[in-house]
Order: sequence, then structure tokens, then C-alpha cells
Amino acid sequence: MKKKVTLYQSKPGYDLVSSVYDTKENYLNSFEKRKLIPLLGEINNKKILDVGAGTGRISIQLAKHGGHVTSVDISSEMLNVLKNKAKHLSIETLVGDAESLPCTDSSFDIVVAAFLIVHLKNPKHFFNEVYRVLKDGGIFLVTNINQKNPPMIETPKGGVIIKSFYHRPDHIRTNLEDQAFAIEHEDMILENNVWINQIILARK
Repeated sequence: MKKKVTLYQSKPGYDLVSSVYDTKENYLNSFEKRKLIPLLGEINNKKILDVGAGTGRISIQLAKHGGHVTSVDISSEMLNVLKNKAKHLSIETLVGDAESLPCTDSSFDIVVAAFLIVHLKNPKHFFNEVYRVLKDGGIFLVTNINQKNPPMIETPKGGVIIKSFYHRPDHIRTNLEDQAFAIEHEDMILENNVWINQIILARK
């Protein structure tokens, strides 16, 4: 009998896929070609916020490079997986919404958001929050994946599709600049001559 496939908003969807999400790590990494961490430069002892941290794919790398990491995600179940994997690392976890971050003003040197804005209808609200929590001169590393059709994730309870939004790369650049970010670096990851991921490093 064919399993049911259901479309979910981010929180219930990621709660459901949390137990199998790490099986997708190689797939997720393929969108970045190992470019993210090197773009950040020296991160030892830096205060870093990883938004949409999930099960810690990026947070754990940041902590292993000496960063003091705060991992925020809307799904408590995803963060529970992260906590179980990272007990001996400098990672604090917070359940929270990217558009209303549970963080004080000007408190981070670096903010990272990978595979997040694809789930936001209007990333400008999130970019405004990032600007608020970054210190002056702080950096923001964000990825924008080309995902017009979100993938289905198999879970013990059936197939899960998590609602996604397509964002044109020029719109993301404009939105960042509208929030007074200075774009310092941009990579367009291509596959068969089609962009699959936009990686931007911006500074407050």
C-alpha cells in the first residue's frame, strides 16, 4: 500500500522528519561544495548564531572550529537530535522563530543561515532580525537554494513535504542591501549550468 504524502509547515514538518534528517546530510552538503566554513575566516572564540540549525550540520562544524555557537530552530525535535550529538561542544540551543529571534541586540559576531530562507515567504523580516542581533561590523552568511519543488522525505509515518518558497537571487541581494548590509562575497553553485544555490557573505 502506498504511503500517504503530506505537506507541512516548517515546525510540524521538521518535528516529524527529525529522526531521519541526518540521512540527508550528504545531499545537503552537495549544495555548498564545502564553501561555507572557509568563507567565515577565523572563527575561534567568536560568538556565532546558527539560525535554522536543525540537527546541527553547520553548528557542529562551527563549534569544532572554536566558535561559541547558539543554535536556533523552530523545531524542538530537531534541536534534541543536535543536543544528543554535541554534548561536549560549546553549543547552546534555543527554540525560536527566525523572524523573531530570541536573542538580544548586537550580541553576535557572525550569523549563519543555511537552508533556511527557502522556508520563509518574505526573507526581509529575517534579514532585519539578523541586522539587529549582529554586532557592528559583524558578518552574515546566508544560502538561497533553488527549490521550486520541495523534496519528499520518507518517515515512519509516511512521506513529508515541507512548504518552501522560491527566491530569485537578485531579489535576495536587493533585500540584503535594503537592510543596509554590504555584500562582500557571492558564490553561485551550478549544476548542469543551472544555479542550485546562492551563497552570500554580507557585513553589517
